[in-house]
Amino acid sequence: MKSTANAAAAGQLVLGVDLTVNRLGFGAMRITVQRAVQLGVNFIDTADSYGPEVSEQLIARALYPYSPELVIATKGGLTRPGPDVWNRNARPEHLRESCEASLRRLRRERIDVYQLHAPDPRVPLAESIGELVRLQGEGKIRHIGVCNVSLDELKRAQRLTPIVSVQNRYNLEDRRSDGVLEHCESEAIAFIPWAPLGSGRHASAAGEMRALARVAERHKVTVGQAAIAWLLERSTVMLPIPGTASIQHLEENIAAASVRLTPEDMHELG
Repeated sequence: MKSTANAAAAGQLVLGVDLTVNRLGFGAMRITVQRAVQLGVNFIDTADSYGPEVSEQLIARALYPYSPELVIATKGGLTRPGPDVWNRNARPEHLRESCEASLRRLRRERIDVYQLHAPDPRVPLAESIGELVRLQGEGKIRHIGVCNVSLDELKRAQRLTPIVSVQNRYNLEDRRSDGVLEHCESEAIAFIPWAPLGSGRHASAAGEMRALARVAERHKVTVGQAAIAWLLERSTVMLPIPGTASIQHLEENIAAASVRLTPEDMHELG
């Protein structure tokens, strides 16, 4: 049976002042992208290191020419020389090369949201962000975001340029970025939680996730859907980007946009 789920059910969020997206996006480290767009997703998150390079190429192959409503965010600043190896490189010259290569792969003249994938301890943050500001001035970047940052790093980046999004690891079990999330709420910055399902752990609801299983049962949804619904209810600036290689799981994830948790549910989940 064809799914009637639609990401628009999650509501909308504005990036900067000019990009309105549905508040349930898609993380394109795994590609099921055409079906995601059919289901109302208009925010797709990727990175040059996903593949590496493959994710951006597949997005262009699947979706070009792009709908004017589609917002594509990508990242630079991590390299992936081997499986499960992620090295930080936020040198200005590398970020410029990465951004220009992403433009070519995505077949875009300007990237909607370009994110520093991670601060590099060997490079002053001001130098990394400064290069993104220069690329923005050249018309190659529309908005700037940051990823994997502390609250102090976020505030320092904000002193250099407007920041429209923050992407940190965040899910029901991992709330170490609560302080960053609160700051994003006060500044109207989109908070994009990566690993929103705990890298698949929520799917089994083992151990301490029994409360989530109870909430899911009450709403007659999957544990993964309940986890996404919790994120959407947790904050109005939350923009989850669950990724999957399965059409079935994609449709389940998008259907979570229509799940409304009660105050009692939220209290039980903590």
